[in-house]
Amino acid sequence: MEKINIFWFRRDLRLEDNIALYHCSESDTPFLPVFIFDKNILKKLKNINDPRVQFIHNTVSTLKEKLQAKGSDLRVYYDTPRDAWEKIVSEFNVQNVYLNEDYEPGSIKRDASIEKDLRNKKINLKQYKDQCIFVKNDVLKKDGKPYTVFTPYKNRWLATLQPQDIASVKIKRLDQSTLKLKSQEMISIEDLGFQITQVQNSVKSIRKKIINEYKEKRDYPGLDATSRLGLHLRFGTVSIRKCVQIAYHSDEQTWLSELIWREFFMQILYHFPHVASGPFKEKYEKIEWRNNRREFKNWCEGKTGYPLVDAGMRELNETGFMHNRVRMVCASFLIKHLLIDWRWGEEYFAEKLLDFELSANNGNWQWVAGTGCDAAPYFRIFNPETQFKKFDAKQIYVKKWVPEFGTDKYPDPIVDHKEAYNRALLTYKLALS
Repeated sequence: MEKINIFWFRRDLRLEDNIALYHCSESDTPFLPVFIFDKNILKKLKNINDPRVQFIHNTVSTLKEKLQAKGSDLRVYYDTPRDAWEKIVSEFNVQNVYLNEDYEPGSIKRDASIEKDLRNKKINLKQYKDQCIFVKNDVLKKDGKPYTVFTPYKNRWLATLQPQDIASVKIKRLDQSTLKLKSQEMISIEDLGFQITQVQNSVKSIRKKIINEYKEKRDYPGLDATSRLGLHLRFGTVSIRKCVQIAYHSDEQTWLSELIWREFFMQILYHFPHVASGPFKEKYEKIEWRNNRREFKNWCEGKTGYPLVDAGMRELNETGFMHNRVRMVCASFLIKHLLIDWRWGEEYFAEKLLDFELSANNGNWQWVAGTGCDAAPYFRIFNPETQFKKFDAKQIYVKKWVPEFGTDKYPDPIVDHKEAYNRALLTYKLALS
């Protein structure tokens, strides 16, 4: 049986500027690309109309078509990764497996298990860095410890950056190096246990005008002034190197800072995996949350009586997206005004956001809650009324998502801002004293 290599698509769903794919295609050994719909992940999803599954299915289908046009194919499996690899290595004489690294705790554990299984079969696993510029131990303090404050991390990140770090790779030998196979039909989304749905807010192009005006306009949810690339960075349909190239050479550097925040939270999760389930600052575990389920339901449904909060939650529920500024306001309201455990909100966002990224979602919720590294002080509490007047003065955003605002049908606030503010301060002080 002919020896082959395997390229395993995961969070890098593109044929362009893909580091592990580049190295795989440069080998003299023909290779087969594979993708695994992971049963372990899919069975945890609550919504059979989950647009993220639809997005992945659409993207994998497109990759398959492109590879078939080159006389190859993308083998798609629906299984647990370990069982899928048992099938792959029983069908093919695999020499090496190429993949790009994933840095979430569950992914690290999965890959270590797969690597051990493959090693027992004398198969090499070759891993590469692709979904970020710097991660793991790439950017450390002088004492060798990870950064836990963003600004010095950002300064070291920028000082470390070299042209080769953001250089794109050109994959030239894909036609010649892929294994020529008879095409197999794509698995249907129904076979995965989901239903066909629409994916909204899927802007893939890097819009330079938006990046150049990012600092000036990014806080106004009524404007189309954010990149909308979170979904594509999450699943690797756009290259982080391409994004940083454009951001680094743009007239305005604010968007570059946002990309560095992404990597800051990635390395926090990597070095401090306990943040995935609890506060970075463990003393914050003592906070006495109210956790009123009726109020949580009002927040989820966008029926709090605070128009900017309600608009954000309704946008999230309908589209899987929420404007960045509004995410902070909604999170602050849940935590500080309602005194509901930040993990409830984190889990709800994880279920709903198209661009859900464990490290960023967790990092930002803990930032707002005051429980994280480099967090907002606990006494910083967003005033949802002031935020509304400042960032949606013409009510463009609120009127779009809360059409009944300003009428008798719109509910009264479920909590008084001043009372909630004082209650939050007292609760935090008691917990931390």
